[in-house]
Amino acid sequence: MEREPPELNSVIRTFANEVEAQVAQAVLDANGIDSYLIRDDAGGMMPWLQWLHPIRLVVRESDSVEAVQLLDTPPGLL
Repeated sequence: MEREPPELNSVIRTFANEVEAQVAQAVLDANGIDSYLIRDDAGGMMPWLQWLHPIRLVVRESDSVEAVQLLDTPPGLL
């Protein structure tokens, strides 16, 4: 069962790598910010498409400033 993505509308980062995108999403999740990854890689069958269409990390507009600050803060300084 696939979960419904929350109403997220602000792209705060793009990634050419699935692992980096998931780590950024985990940081936001750990800090209580809902996020969603938008991929255009044929359902994972063509990962090279991520170079042409980067993975987008989206959050609610109201969370966007805090989310960017969290991702820009070096590890260990939170």
